[in-house]
Amino acid sequence: MKYPSPYLKMRVLGALDTAEGKTRHQRVRHVAGMTFTDEDGQPRTFTWRTIQTWYYRYKKHGITGMTNDSRRDKGHTRKVSPEELLEAIHAALPHFRQQRLNKMALYRFCIEKGLLQKERIAQTTFFRLVGAYELLKPDAQENKRRLAFSMQYANQLWQADTTFGPYLPAAGSGPAPGSAQGAAHCQTRLIAFLDDASRVLCHGEFFLEENVDALVKAIRAAFYKRGIPEQLYVDNGSIYACQEITLICARVGCILRHTAVRDAAAKGKIERFFKRVRDQFLTRQLDLSSLDALNPRLLYPKVLASPSGDWRDRS
Repeated sequence: MKYPSPYLKMRVLGALDTAEGKTRHQRVRHVAGMTFTDEDGQPRTFTWRTIQTWYYRYKKHGITGMTNDSRRDKGHTRKVSPEELLEAIHAALPHFRQQRLNKMALYRFCIEKGLLQKERIAQTTFFRLVGAYELLKPDAQENKRRLAFSMQYANQLWQADTTFGPYLPAAGSGPAPGSAQGAAHCQTRLIAFLDDASRVLCHGEFFLEENVDALVKAIRAAFYKRGIPEQLYVDNGSIYACQEITLICARVGCILRHTAVRDAAAKGKIERFFKRVRDQFLTRQLDLSSLDALNPRLLYPKVLASPSGDWRDRS
């Protein structure tokens, strides 16, 4: 049944003037027992609480308080964004056979591994969002023809992304004993900025959490080291689509550009850098006692050097 129109609401409030009763509450109760006809000829009745709410809105806002405003969050998820859900699914898919993928098993795996929290997304909500946004649909970008491109000058375009790093002790848990995946350890995230023309690592830093505060700290350090780029090329992850990063780019005059959904190959240069980090850096004997011990090693000279280009920070 559709919402009552402002005209029908005013008819209900007008009935209060002639209703029986010595007090307003008695008149509201009397009107609640009456039947009204809407514009379509359908009989309508309203509770006394609804009529009382309309009365107070009319006294405070006048006729404008009778309009039917839609919810501000209509069409938006309130707890888990589609980007966060897609990131969790991409982290879980390597553990499943694509031919026999089951959404129930995928949801349970994400909950067990901490990729999603049961308090933030229910099973039915998970199924609904996966179907609505086609998150399990095969990538249409896999066979897409791509041409090599590169900017002419430095600082015309930066590519930025996040990848998983090694496990470190959680705050206040002390140094890591033997295994780095104990209960008191958390996996780090590497946020990196790469210049498209020169392939210079503008800034790279490991964080214990992937959130807006970590991104703001990383992009501030990159700006101090290499200046402000004309464009910043990022994916549709939650931290790269937040309001904070949009405002930062707007204030410094940097154009924020996003790749197409589920098109990781569009940022091939930063992805290639992450592969070199995994193959040449994370395979070394590293001091994993803290972030202060790990981050300086990432920028150590010649750690990530290659004949095709020098990926290390030149600042």
